[in-house]
Amino acid sequence: MSKNPTIGVLAIQGDVREHINALTHAGVTAVPVKRPEHLHHIAGLVIPGGESTTMSILAVKNHLFEPLRALQAEGLPMYGSCAGLIMLADHIADGRSDQQTVGGLDIVARRNAFGRQVDSFEIDLRIPAVGDSDFHAIFIRAPLVESVGPSVEVLASIPTSVTHDESERIVAVRQGNLLATSFHPEITTDLRIHELFIEMVRSA
Repeated sequence: MSKNPTIGVLAIQGDVREHINALTHAGVTAVPVKRPEHLHHIAGLVIPGGESTTMSILAVKNHLFEPLRALQAEGLPMYGSCAGLIMLADHIADGRSDQQTVGGLDIVARRNAFGRQVDSFEIDLRIPAVGDSDFHAIFIRAPLVESVGPSVEVLASIPTSVTHDESERIVAVRQGNLLATSFHPEITTDLRIHELFIEMVRSA
């Protein structure tokens, strides 16, 4: 794999520009993906935050689900942030009856688990996979990983001391060539999540 792989960003809805900027600053070539033919020459794919039901509708309209699922099954590395996490989930606890996903990530996701836009929040998270210093995570109408399968690695959780719940809330996971976060690293200046994904792409 080239040290400067080309990584696509699904560009049908959501914060596409922010992911392209983050990937570019992290030292790789980033290109928008709007149609199936745009998938032919990429080494990895980012699915951005946005509105998951709208993203599903537009992916159907643009005939993207079949090639995306095929590439995921073949091992193409994919990273989903916020709505992108939902798009990679095998199961959605509260999805619409017609909502589709790319799948491949053995998790149950719940949409808008932390509330509405006004309930957005920021928190410093411990994510050992990206280093010893905390990652400042921004949650905007964020989903939650309610449960994970045996092959899923939990990378980060909001601790019970913050949530006051009986269990930690899972907000970052990895399974094989798939990576997902409930939060939005693309709207921070911290490139470590994108760098982690780039290393996954280079290693694929």
